[in-house]
Amino acid sequence: MSTVAIYWLLVVVMLAGIIGSFVPSLPGGILILAAIAIWGMLNGLSTVTWALGFTFIVVLLNIVTDVVATYVGAKQAGASKWGQIGATISLVLGILGLLPALPFGGPLVGMLVGPLLGAFVCEFLYRKNLEFGPRVQLAFRAGI
Repeated sequence: MSTVAIYWLLVVVMLAGIIGSFVPSLPGGILILAAIAIWGMLNGLSTVTWALGFTFIVVLLNIVTDVVATYVGAKQAGASKWGQIGATISLVLGILGLLPALPFGGPLVGMLVGPLLGAFVCEFLYRKNLEFGPRVQLAFRAGI
């Protein structure tokens, strides 16, 4: 594949990353970071050092924001500390693709479903003093 074709392919990946920055649950920053890293490997990392470093910091801030938003969202939905912690841990595990219940979809599905499952399971286990029906309703509301 020629350098020009690779260049335009990476431009398309970056454009998809820009769209992903505005559309929730799409890996925008990671696509941009990957495109910059690939271009740097092909043309020498010294040509993209600042862009790669800046984009890496933005991606880390994006991940921290996602984790904090999951925690705050679970709290606002009435989840206990256990539900909030379960949602946050499951978000991280979902992003890393470590949720065993999700053999398909990878990090995107894990990022969407992980906090729901984590908050639901932890809240359900925490509220063991309630009867089954109200317990499921409260756990489901915390997960959503």
